[in-house]
Amino acid sequence: MMMREQRAKQFMPFDAMKGLKEAILEREERHSRVPRHGIPQEQADENSQVMRHVKKGCRVRLEYYKGFHDTDKEGTVTVVDLPMRYLKVDEEKILFEDIYSIVLFEDA
Repeated sequence: MMMREQRAKQFMPFDAMKGLKEAILEREERHSRVPRHGIPQEQADENSQVMRHVKKGCRVRLEYYKGFHDTDKEGTVTVVDLPMRYLKVDEEKILFEDIYSIVLFEDA
């Protein structure tokens, strides 16, 4: 007589094409990549004006380029490093050159 645990093992799911799902997801990610696009000088000037007022603890909304994708984020600035030209929003490092637009929320 087969033990209950051994009997259950024969009904466990079996992935006949191991790694296929991961390969498909990776391929989809590669095909959805976009090149970094430039921003108009007017937007760059506006971003510079806003960056002058950004400091640790500020709430911001950003549109930026990350890992071959355009993305956006809303959060709290945890680090502003002017010499190294980056900031961290909720611990995610974002280079100044990758920022398309930044909006600073007024304290409520």
